[in-house]
Amino acid sequence: MSRLRFPHSVIVKSPGLLPMLYKVGELAKSLSIPDRTIRDWLVAGAPHSRDHRDNLWINGKEFADWVTSLRKKRKHKKLEQGEAYCVRCNQVVAMTEVTTHARHGKLVMISGKCPNCGRRIWRGDRIPTSPANNMTCQDIHNEN
Repeated sequence: MSRLRFPHSVIVKSPGLLPMLYKVGELAKSLSIPDRTIRDWLVAGAPHSRDHRDNLWINGKEFADWVTSLRKKRKHKKLEQGEAYCVRCNQVVAMTEVTTHARHGKLVMISGKCPNCGRRIWRGDRIPTSPANNMTCQDIHNEN
């Protein structure tokens, strides 16, 4: 089975589903998607039950947990000092020939070269705010 792709409305609205039983049409209306999509997800393994009259019932809380478990998680990786993302190489690289350019307030732009392709790459950063380090952009500008 390939990974299911959920519309944004389902990702946002499913955590708000109540822990009660929904019919397919009611759930589809709550999530702003077609009934057919819900039925396809039931075949793909979404939790549901049938009553003695063969009606489909979907528990809202169990469905929301199922959506959360199958969602593709975002990978957030904070760049280390001296690293930047090279668009040409499509990866994070350690910059060479690093220079810092002062901007406005505590904002600085760090530029360097990609060690793989030689392209100039840029990264924005802020000056750390600590009592021991009272540097401003003017101080950085004077260093360069």
